[in-house]
Amino acid sequence: MTGEVRVLVRHVADSAEAIEHAYRTVSEELAGVAGMLGNELLRDVHDDRVFVVLSRWRDLAAFRTWEAGAAHRASTSPLRPFRDRAAARPFEVLHVTAAY
Repeated sequence: MTGEVRVLVRHVADSAEAIEHAYRTVSEELAGVAGMLGNELLRDVHDDRVFVVLSRWRDLAAFRTWEAGAAHRASTSPLRPFRDRAAARPFEVLHVTAAY
């Protein structure tokens, strides 16, 4: 598959300030990663403890290259304590099939 992908990672936090700090730390670490187009921290409007980090990638190959790299785990470690462990799979990798 070619084209952009989105990666969504679900988190749960009692402290918005704590996850926002972790998100900023990770975002600064990832600035300039080849193929990453940007990211956002989203907050659930129904449950203010639930957050989703949405990252945008040039293509699946760029995401997989970064994910397989040695720096991946260290650079995202500040967010790891907030990962939603209750979900069967706390993340999704989605191919953009249409956009308007």
